[in-house]
Amino acid sequence: MRQVVEVPTNAREELVDITPQVAGAVRECGMADGLASLYVQGATAGIMIQENWDDSVPRDVVRLLQEVIPRGVWEHDAQDGNGDSHLKSGLVGPSESVPLIEGRLGLSTWQGIFLCEFDGPRARRSVVVTVLPDRPD
Repeated sequence: MRQVVEVPTNAREELVDITPQVAGAVRECGMADGLASLYVQGATAGIMIQENWDDSVPRDVVRLLQEVIPRGVWEHDAQDGNGDSHLKSGLVGPSESVPLIEGRLGLSTWQGIFLCEFDGPRARRSVVVTVLPDRPD
């Protein structure tokens, strides 16, 4: 089963909790046990599993990456001004895998799945959710 989740972003850099959308895609597939593979399409975004109890951790992640990879000092900036976005995306990575346990995402109480936007805002980011069974039939 494969479904594309479309996510709008509102800032140049932000983490957007997409756990509810991914959980919905998993429910629709009806699979009890397996693996959900998540992949964001785009060279300036990423996927991260992180604490989703409040907004402080996602904001801290953005701040850390801004400090470690500042804007405006990279060779690629001469092309289109987003060299930092590509580096942040490469560091975070475009994908995550989450186990399915009894039809639900196998996340802990405080974990959430985040789309990491590094070059927004965007009207739409596409996250491909592929659900694979534990054992092929």
